[in-house]
Amino acid sequence: MLACSSFVLPSITVVTWNVGTAMPPNDVTSLLHLNTGETNDVDMIAIGLQEVNSKINKRLKDALFTDQWSELFMDVLSPFHFILVSTVRMQGVILLVFAKYYHLPFLQDIQTDCTRTGLGGYWGNKGGVSVRLSIFGHMVCFLNCHLPAHLEKAEQRKEDFATILHMQQFEGPVANGILDHDLVFWFGDLNFRIESLDICFVKYAIDSNVLSQLWEKDQLNIAKSTWPVLRGFQEGPLNFPPTFKFDVGTNKYDSSAKKRKPAWTDRILWKIKPPSKGLGTGGHRPSQGVLSVSQLCYCSHMEYTVSDHKPVAAIFAVQFASKVDKPLVEIYVADEWSRPEQAVVRYKMAVGFHRSSWDWIGLYRVGFRHPKDYVSYVWARSDDGERCLEKQLCAQVMFSEEALPKGNGEYILGYYSNTSSSIAGVTEPFQSLFSERRTRKATLWYLLPSFWFTA
Repeated sequence: MLACSSFVLPSITVVTWNVGTAMPPNDVTSLLHLNTGETNDVDMIAIGLQEVNSKINKRLKDALFTDQWSELFMDVLSPFHFILVSTVRMQGVILLVFAKYYHLPFLQDIQTDCTRTGLGGYWGNKGGVSVRLSIFGHMVCFLNCHLPAHLEKAEQRKEDFATILHMQQFEGPVANGILDHDLVFWFGDLNFRIESLDICFVKYAIDSNVLSQLWEKDQLNIAKSTWPVLRGFQEGPLNFPPTFKFDVGTNKYDSSAKKRKPAWTDRILWKIKPPSKGLGTGGHRPSQGVLSVSQLCYCSHMEYTVSDHKPVAAIFAVQFASKVDKPLVEIYVADEWSRPEQAVVRYKMAVGFHRSSWDWIGLYRVGFRHPKDYVSYVWARSDDGERCLEKQLCAQVMFSEEALPKGNGEYILGYYSNTSSSIAGVTEPFQSLFSERRTRKATLWYLLPSFWFTA
């Protein structure tokens, strides 16, 4: 069984990047802050992409295989024990949410939604995609948007954002709308521009590092104080240069005939739901200080030049109240599997857990990428019957010898709930040595004299 000593999620990283239909770069470690030592304290990563190649032939290929961008992030993050919790795609707009594997049992009620706003709602080149989930009992929503372009489309951006908030609805007794969640992260290519100032002054302010002179003319900063729909949304200071528009392959702002004015189009904001009177999410009575968010980092990454946009990353320290202290399913397994009879899995389910006959227990190699990335699995149906212990339903299953891994290494077990489409319980890593001993035994029999097998 995996115990959680604290119900505080130390850090969440959010990334947004308009990739401009480009192929992925070879390395994204600096974008994800994987080479800074900060990763050990990061528990979740949400990545919002816009303008992923969505041509018909590319989409047909992606329908059969995971898109190259998602594959890249899974490959890079899995050695750091990040698992893809959920993903949603709407044409070129993609959202991926990762978490450390030992947090998976505390991430429940995972749902996704998408809203098209391009061509009057018929085309998904613009709009928003979201992943919502319960994290330690708190409802959190990640919303990745690609809003209309051009300086004069500020009002259209407001209307499209309001449409996305109105259209996206989730199932369940709590947090049906985006703004009903305890915490919302809103990010993407929001396409807000810098008003009034001419391109010469904007470039002068950038070159002279006096970015504050541009802030009051930023359309999103203006909108925060004038649009009711943005009330309560917070953002860190824009202490990095505007992230659009660059000549591809360079750090040079647009040198084409259009010479588009630099702008902070790529943004990350958050909103905490105000405490309310009476009972809140899950029957919990909210109070001041239940949830707090502080931004540790807000920066662009100039080293990436595959697109005309620079990616933006933010790291947040999030303090959750201690609401959930045990996983829905607790799994017990031996510290080492060296004989087939040791591949026994005992587990008990919490009262009220909605089990399904399609639930299963997966055997994962440490470093797996997503919940379906198992070595083998066994249906979570007990052959020995079930019994109640301490008001919890207990059961036992066993992996067959054929289902055991073919190589030595570290593994974990995860109980996959079909009802919630998520992992409801995981174990600590354990050693599997069985395959090596089985091979040695088979070799020994092969070397015995042939007359031993003669009648």
